[in-house]
Amino acid sequence: MINSIILSPEIQQAKSELRESLKLVLSEKSQADHDAASVTACALLTSAPEFAAASCVMIFLSMPGEIDTSSIALRCWQEGKTVVVPKIISWKDARMLPVEINSLSTSDLRAGVGGIREPIAGNPMPPAMIDMAIVPGLGFSLKGDRIGRGKGFYDRFLASGSFLGVSAGLCFESQCIDAVPVEPHDVPVAMIVTERGIRRFKSNCLSR
Repeated sequence: MINSIILSPEIQQAKSELRESLKLVLSEKSQADHDAASVTACALLTSAPEFAAASCVMIFLSMPGEIDTSSIALRCWQEGKTVVVPKIISWKDARMLPVEINSLSTSDLRAGVGGIREPIAGNPMPPAMIDMAIVPGLGFSLKGDRIGRGKGFYDRFLASGSFLGVSAGLCFESQCIDAVPVEPHDVPVAMIVTERGIRRFKSNCLSR
């Protein structure tokens, strides 16, 4: 359990400093560059064989500065795929529930704790039914290690043992760095997609 792990103060400090640095990188990207890179990265992801093979895809609903994932949802629906997004069920315990959505309409979504958009209603989806999980992050290492915003939601989800699909980090190339401080509970992704291309990490892949 993530909450039972004793966190290293040194690594926590390093992560905190890295988060601030990566937030600055994102804030300096112009809207034009953001939009163009988002389109390219999402097109690369939806052209990947891992996406083609997936019947159920979990996406994140983008926060300001993050890659816009709306085109991925639209592509899924065009191809008859099921789309699920996270809904926070316990902020304290860093627990989220994948919920199916059929629209990106503002009437079907709301801003939850921390300004994270989530569905108002929807059918829960067992993690074992999700073939591909598209994962956000402030930064990713060249080995697939990830640094998020520090709450642990995705680490808990990926480490649960219930999700057996492909985990794909989606970010801008400027968010890819040589190394990320890691702790025992941190879970690397199987692939990273940016506007520059796709990196795959066979050692991080889960077997069905």
